[in-house]
Amino acid sequence: MEQKEKIAPEPVGLVPRIGKLAARAGLDWFLLALISMIFLAYLWPQVGVDREPVSLGDVANYGVSVIFFFYGLRLSPDKLRAGLSNWRLHTVVQLSTFVLFPLLILPLHSLFEGTPQELLWLGVFYLAALPSTVSSSVVMVSIAGGNIPGAIFNASISSLMGIFLTPLWMGLFLTSSTEGFDIWSVMGKLVLQVLLPVVLGIVLHRYWGAFAERHKGRLRVFDQVIILLIVYTSFCESFARKMFSGYSVGDILILGGAMIGLFFLVYSIIYGITKLLGFNRENQITAIFCGSKKSLVHGTVMSKVLFPGANMVGIILLPIMMYHALQLLAASIIAQAEARKAAADAG
Repeated sequence: MEQKEKIAPEPVGLVPRIGKLAARAGLDWFLLALISMIFLAYLWPQVGVDREPVSLGDVANYGVSVIFFFYGLRLSPDKLRAGLSNWRLHTVVQLSTFVLFPLLILPLHSLFEGTPQELLWLGVFYLAALPSTVSSSVVMVSIAGGNIPGAIFNASISSLMGIFLTPLWMGLFLTSSTEGFDIWSVMGKLVLQVLLPVVLGIVLHRYWGAFAERHKGRLRVFDQVIILLIVYTSFCESFARKMFSGYSVGDILILGGAMIGLFFLVYSIIYGITKLLGFNRENQITAIFCGSKKSLVHGTVMSKVLFPGANMVGIILLPIMMYHALQLLAASIIAQAEARKAAADAG
């Protein structure tokens, strides 16, 4: 007897319907929550600025170290060692992440220097200097049928390299524009707050790695809550000091268009490079997705160290938040198309 296919019931209520529409568009609850945090910061900025009875900023600082401890706990040293051999793939991904991106944005500085949009440019350059994201890169590579071990290796190494390379790039401009900026002090703080917890997690992987892997879903929620807290407090500072008063809706829309344009520009360049180097399909997919992505996690947590107490952090984070949302949307569509293409070729 033929079984009837079960049809999922339509969601009832406004919130579930919004969630379903967002999922169809490639968005998840986290992206919607990010937008909500900005809106809440606009309505109640003082909550994130006040240090009494509890400083939300200090809570976020401690949460950052916990995030990277659990990240290290889930990193398998064996998998990292196994991924070392594919050096051409690694070179393309890391040069795209830490050289191509900044070199595309750097020449534009002269166009914005001395204008109200210079801070937005600095935020875009900060985005360009950040490492690749881990989770979404691996997920997209998996969907598209790419080299998953290569994606895990490159995303993980990128995260560690960013601790040193991101401050070096930002030091070109923050040294002169931010009072008291000391690149070695910044690196020292990042080593203590980010690298040390990661190394400690890797050392303890053999004991607690399985536990962290079993509960990675819950740990990811913890990561996201801390990021939301950082975004909220950062925008509270900016709204409380009226840092956005000089920007129009048109400026923000132009920024969004520039971010999706940047994604497709880098995507196209990496695609061309992999074609020239004769990469197979799996390595090409991995290079494109890992090399064109940027990490919101690192962007938010590093901002706590690179811009301590700066009331401009909300503006600095705006480009990476927009790029994060748009890269997920674009990469999801591309990954699904690659998966359908692979299935058609196999059939």
